[in-house]
Amino acid sequence: MTGSAYPGALGLAAGAVLACAVVTLWRRDLRAIVSVLAVQGIALGVTAAVLAAHSRDIGLGITAALVLAAKGLIIPALLRKVVRHDPGSRETAPLVNVPASLIAAAVLIVVAYLASGKITALAPGTASRLAPIGVATVLIGFFLLSTRRKAVSQITGLLLIDNGVALVTFLLTAGVPLLVEFGASLDVLLVVVVLRVLATTMRARFGPFDLDQLRELHD
Repeated sequence: MTGSAYPGALGLAAGAVLACAVVTLWRRDLRAIVSVLAVQGIALGVTAAVLAAHSRDIGLGITAALVLAAKGLIIPALLRKVVRHDPGSRETAPLVNVPASLIAAAVLIVVAYLASGKITALAPGTASRLAPIGVATVLIGFFLLSTRRKAVSQITGLLLIDNGVALVTFLLTAGVPLLVEFGASLDVLLVVVVLRVLATTMRARFGPFDLDQLRELHD
């Protein structure tokens, strides 16, 4: 990839990862959230692909293909199957409402840029300057994980955290070893598969449920 096209393409792809994270806070329909998650996985894979093309790194190119397949296609497809059989596929009562969540996302983005300033200063460059985007994605993932009630929403928060960590790693170190990324993707895939089996079994026995209902059973 030529030097003039590289910064724009990398910034666009990394920015799309963060934009998708913010959109997950805006939408309540779980089907829409899963679709946004798929777009984020594709954007993350494109980010890795841009870095691979710029550095001519074959290993990073293979990692980019793996990310595209796992996080852009396979994991969202499994989540869609869970949501498709759930009549109550909306986040009806999050702990923090949508306007407050968007304000919190803006605050978290500012915090990410302030906290990452010294890190990016140690390794100045086109890619490292975008690292705060990955940190902001991680923070938004933690926020989603702690404020949403539906199991699929919380899995989405976990995936946002994983995608944010991967983005920071790509930008600061020009990628991770292929086996490491493969192992991380398999871990996340295993979580989603377990969720699908658990959701299917419990829906068959008890009907639609959310995590608050499970806590009430415990209490």
